[in-house]
Amino acid sequence: MSKITKITKAVIPAAGFGTRFLPITKSIPKEMLPVIDKPIIQIVVEELVEAGIKDIILVVSPYKRAIEDYFNPHFELETLLEKNNKAKELKEIRRLFRLANFIFIRQKQMGGNGDAILTAAPAVGNDPFLAFWGDDFMVAKPSRARQLLAAFEKCQSSVLATIRTQKAEDGAKYGFAVGKTVDERIIKVEKLIEKPGIGKAPSPWAVICGAYTPAFFSALEKAKKKLGEGKELYYIDGLNILRETDPLFALELANVRYYDAGNKLDYLKTVVEFGLKHKEVGKKFREYLNGIKK
Repeated sequence: MSKITKITKAVIPAAGFGTRFLPITKSIPKEMLPVIDKPIIQIVVEELVEAGIKDIILVVSPYKRAIEDYFNPHFELETLLEKNNKAKELKEIRRLFRLANFIFIRQKQMGGNGDAILTAAPAVGNDPFLAFWGDDFMVAKPSRARQLLAAFEKCQSSVLATIRTQKAEDGAKYGFAVGKTVDERIIKVEKLIEKPGIGKAPSPWAVICGAYTPAFFSALEKAKKKLGEGKELYYIDGLNILRETDPLFALELANVRYYDAGNKLDYLKTVVEFGLKHKEVGKKFREYLNGIKK
């Protein structure tokens, strides 16, 4: 068996309507909501780039031009910053579109997160890839991307990234992997269950993202045909079909702090936590918070 090609591509589905944040997400994608001075999606992109990803395919909707604009050059703004000797700001906005080779694909209609990943197939081609979401991120050493890439290299097959959770409510938030341990923090997946319900998680391994062989696209196509017209395709539907023919593994991420910014409360917690750590405003922000407790 020949060695699988090194992963240099990533897919970020970012086409959803973000209904939990309406009305702001009517015009601003939830992936563009700021964590102090960076949108969530930039934090995700920077993690991928740091891990060696060169091509980032962003699956967007026709209503999410803000994401495309953010990662494209803005010549008028650059000229203005240059004229006003704003060297620091100029360097930062130029860095954004040079981070990676960005490819934007528009999902024609909302068809589930599996359909969003499948939409990226022409840009990914016959290469393995990472798939991360645009509204959550992690802080870890090494990063989740690096941990996942190392596990993919070891397993030579598709690998899911999981976090260990025992909260009853998480059963309604995540898909879960079930299987047997085959290596340190790695299980061979025997079953995947999408959002089983509060208190019904079949294992502690909540699936967050993954590294996939191109065979995942064929599995998603089969799952889509099996579901029939008009039904939403979830990525776990494709993974359950992939698992029938190819080994599928799950990695429990180590030393990781997970930030789910896809709902209001967790988003606010994320902003506060990062605000307290921010070099420019962290100290004064902490003083402010201490003051309002009184």
